[in-house]
Amino acid sequence: MPRPRRHDPARRERIVDAALRVASRSGIAGLSHRTVAAEADVPLGSTTYHFASLDELLVAALRKANEGFDRLLRENPALTAPGTDLAAALARLLGEWLGGERARVELEYELYLAALRRPALRPVAVEWAETVVAALSPHTDPVTARALVALMDGICLQSLLTDEPYDEAYAREMLGRVLRKP
Repeated sequence: MPRPRRHDPARRERIVDAALRVASRSGIAGLSHRTVAAEADVPLGSTTYHFASLDELLVAALRKANEGFDRLLRENPALTAPGTDLAAALARLLGEWLGGERARVELEYELYLAALRRPALRPVAVEWAETVVAALSPHTDPVTARALVALMDGICLQSLLTDEPYDEAYAREMLGRVLRKP
């Protein structure tokens, strides 16, 4: 007689959360169906049922990781207020994001940059950049919005790589330069 299936609608989400914890602790290299199953406290078969490959699991993890910055961007009242000093608002936003849990920010970038070697992640990485460009475009043109995204990425990566404290005044000045029309 077959065993009844256990109804667990949150299992997929728990697996993604576990993947983020494993990757945060051990990097993407430490991620496997087995390590994630152990972290999520689910049978190994559950991870392979919900995610046929590690790339599928990484795509779900990258999407979830992207939610943090996206939420900051969407919920920032300064970005929706008319007449906003966009450079100052973005510099402050970057400071809030980088000032949060460093391991989370590092993981978000690790997943984002993994798209260089893992083609399955590229559409999600591009989707994230396009989301930020779309959020900034009402304040400027799309080409300038792309330049702002590139500059913000560069500033964040330099801060993370050099262990230098984030310099909001510098970020505001550089973002302001991009926003000034020649």
